[in-house]
Amino acid sequence: MCTTCGCSNAQGAAVTDLDAKEAVHAQVEAQLQATPDGTAVGAREPSYRRVSEHEQGHAHLHPPSHSHDHTHAHDHSHNHASEHATSITLEQDILAKNQLLAERNRGWLAGRSILALNLMSSPGAGKTTLLERTIHDLGETLPLTVIEGDQATLNDAERIRATGARVVQINTGTGCHLDAEMASRALTQLDPPMHSVVMIENVGNLVCPALFDLGEGAKVLILSVTEGEDKPIKYPHMFRACSLLLLNKIDLLPYLRFDVEKCIGYARRVNPWIEILQVSAQSGEGMEAWYAWVHAMRAEG
Repeated sequence: MCTTCGCSNAQGAAVTDLDAKEAVHAQVEAQLQATPDGTAVGAREPSYRRVSEHEQGHAHLHPPSHSHDHTHAHDHSHNHASEHATSITLEQDILAKNQLLAERNRGWLAGRSILALNLMSSPGAGKTTLLERTIHDLGETLPLTVIEGDQATLNDAERIRATGARVVQINTGTGCHLDAEMASRALTQLDPPMHSVVMIENVGNLVCPALFDLGEGAKVLILSVTEGEDKPIKYPHMFRACSLLLLNKIDLLPYLRFDVEKCIGYARRVNPWIEILQVSAQSGEGMEAWYAWVHAMRAEG
């Protein structure tokens, strides 16, 4: 999992309030100074990864971009089983810390009667379009705010802001998911009103976001019919983690070779309790059922 690659360093994430003009200007200026590999100069400190026992034989750590030739030979007589155990312990420690922070977020939200939904999908499944339509249809009757998660750019947050909803952007840099600490910082900046709904659009990824609780009331998975009906059995942990599956872009079904029943069967094989709704965020088909689900969740809270 990603804890071994260093992407779970929440301190490297940038939280931007689009209502704060100075913060937006600073981010744009940082992007203008980007290096050829796309990394903004000064945007974050170098991310040092945790090294194995074998690598700890060196007297120094190297940032990811640093490389040089070693003229000495390496002794590979160390115990690989020990390294494996160290890695598992590290992952467990990170997830345990994240869970504690998630429970703190959950308590903060519950104390304000706020429903938070963690929206997850692969890139391009239609999360942002779904949010735009939801805000347009429910914005006058249901107070909605949004936390946007992406590795880079303010693009999706600007789209949400154009709907009139309050939004905060989290840019994770090299990170492939949001975690509870990032969510906590974003909630503090967002300051959602009591008795409202916070939609958290996670980084597009069908693996790591499922592992990190943010303190949400429920995880919602958006799967596009353009992705293939076998995704539930290819990425089972994500489907097991979610309470609701929104099968999106059903308006495209006449033009695709996608077996809806097979996809639903795979999803229920992995998670027999998952609710499944078929929607099109583009045309609006099926969206009323999604809205009813949101209202029901809010009422339960």
